[in-house]
Amino acid sequence: MRIINKKARFEYELTPEKIEAGLSLRGVEAKAFRDKRINLTQAHVRILNGEAYLINANIPAKGILKYEPTRMRKLLLHKSEILALETKMKQKKLQLVPVAMYNKGRLIKLELVLGKPKRKFEKKASLKKKDIEKDIAGDLKDIY
Repeated sequence: MRIINKKARFEYELTPEKIEAGLSLRGVEAKAFRDKRINLTQAHVRILNGEAYLINANIPAKGILKYEPTRMRKLLLHKSEILALETKMKQKKLQLVPVAMYNKGRLIKLELVLGKPKRKFEKKASLKKKDIEKDIAGDLKDIY
C-alpha cells in the first residue's frame, strides 16, 4: 500500500536523493493508514533538538475524543542520518519533504526527499509547460 503526496512535486523542486524513515504512530493512526485516510499535502519535516519530526500530516482517527490529527510525529532515523540531513538543509537551504508513505511488511515507512520551495512564478511556468505538453499530445493523437 502506498500513499503519495502529489502536491510535493508541484510545491518543491525535488532532488533525486531519497531517504527512508520509520514512523512512530499510535494504533489508531496505523489503522487509518490501512484505510488510506492519510493526507500528506501540507506535511513537512523539521529537525528539533537532534530528532526529526513529521509536522502537519493529517492522520484522522475514528472513535477517539480529544485527538489531534495533525500532531507532531517522531521519525525514526539514525543520529548520523539526521546530522547529515541537517547539514545539507542548512548549506543548500533545502527542506525535507515527505513524498510517500508505504508499508514494508508490517512496518510503516515514510519516503523523504530534500527539496527547494518553488516561487509563485516557477509554479505558473510548470503549469503552463504541462498544459502545452497536453495540447501537443492531443494534436498528435488526432493526426495519427
